[in-house]
Amino acid sequence: MEREKIERRTFLGQTAGLVAGLSVASAGCARLAKEKPPADVSTIISYNPKMNYRRLGKTGLYVSEVSLGGHWKNRSGGRYWDRFSKDEVPQDVAKNRTEVVSACIDAGINMVDITTAAECCSYGLALKGRRDKFLVAADDHVLSIRHPEYRTVERQVVCVEECLRRLQMDYMDIWRPQAMMDGTNTDDELKVLVETFQKVHDQGKVRFLGISSHDRDFLKHVIETFPELQMIIFPCTAKTKARTAPSRPLKPEDVVEKDAGAGGKDFSTSIFDAVKKHDVGVVTIKPFSGGNLFPKPAEFPVLGAGAKTDHDLARLTLQCILVNDAISATVPGMTTVYEVENNAYASYTRTASLDWQDMKILMEATDRMWASLPDDYAWLRNWEWV
Repeated sequence: MEREKIERRTFLGQTAGLVAGLSVASAGCARLAKEKPPADVSTIISYNPKMNYRRLGKTGLYVSEVSLGGHWKNRSGGRYWDRFSKDEVPQDVAKNRTEVVSACIDAGINMVDITTAAECCSYGLALKGRRDKFLVAADDHVLSIRHPEYRTVERQVVCVEECLRRLQMDYMDIWRPQAMMDGTNTDDELKVLVETFQKVHDQGKVRFLGISSHDRDFLKHVIETFPELQMIIFPCTAKTKARTAPSRPLKPEDVVEKDAGAGGKDFSTSIFDAVKKHDVGVVTIKPFSGGNLFPKPAEFPVLGAGAKTDHDLARLTLQCILVNDAISATVPGMTTVYEVENNAYASYTRTASLDWQDMKILMEATDRMWASLPDDYAWLRNWEWV
C-alpha cells in the first residue's frame, strides 16, 4: 500500500511538472474553441464544415487554419524544389501535386504558400481549371529583395510577373515578398515593396500584400511602420511560446535577454500582441522544423501511408501551434494524400483537449529535435520566445 502511494505521488508530481512545462508551450496546447465563421460560409473558398477557418487579418479572407506549404520532399531528400529546367514540371511531380491539391480541396484546405519558381510551375499545373478553389500566396526567392540587385520597383514588378507566368494565372491573392532572413532590409527597401504592390494591385495582378522573414524584431517593426502590410509569415513550432507582458515595471536589464535564444534582441513584448493590435494576419511556417521533427526523412516519391508515429507527431504539433488565436494558419509541406488527410484531421479534432500522454509524447519529441537541430536550422531556436 505504501509503495502504491509513493508511486502515485511520483506519478502525480511528474504529471504536474509536465503540465506546468507544457502550459507555456504555444498557449499550453489546451482546448480552444472554434473561431466563429462569417454568417455566410459560402464566401469561404473550398469550405468544409469539419475544417476550422480563421480570418487573415485585415485582408478579410477566411483561410483554413491548416493550409498547404509549397515545400515538399524532392528526389535527393531535400526540403523543396527550386527550379525545373525550362520550367518543365516532371510528369511524376505534376501527378503528385495534382493529387495532393485535390485532397486538400476535398478536406477544406484552401490556401497554398509558394516561394520558388518550381513551386509556381507545379501548383499552376495542379490548379489548372480550378483556380477558384484555392487562395494563392506566392513569391520567388531568387528574384526577391534578399538580393541587392532586385531592390527596385522595376525588378520587383518582374518578380510578380514571373510568378504569374509560371503559375499560368492572371492574379495572385497574396504577394508575400521574402525579406532577408536576418531582418536587415531597410525601410527604403520596404518602401519599394509597397510601391510595387500599389502598382501591381492597380493592374489587378495582386489582391493583398504580405511579407516573410525569420527575424522577429524586423517583422514587428514592419507591422508598426507599414500599414499597407496585411499579413506576415514567420516560423513557429510546438516549442514556440508567446512572450507575456511583465507583471512588474521593466528594468533595463529585463529588456534584452541574451539567454532567451534571441541573439540579445528586445523580448519585452510579443509579436502576437502587435499583430492583434494592427489586425495583421499571421501564417506560420516550419511547423515540423524542416522535417527535423521526424526520425527518418523520406525521399520523393514517398510510398505508402507513412509511419504512424510521424503522423501522430505531425497532428499533435499542428494542434499545439493552433492553440494560439493570433495565428491565422500554419502551412506544413505535404508530400502525400495521407499527409493531407492527417493534417486536416488535426484541425477537425483540435477543439478536444490533448491528454497528458499526447502532450508528453509531443514535448519529448520536440525537445529531442530542438537539442539536435542541424547547423542550417540552428537559427530556429531564436523562435522559442516570440
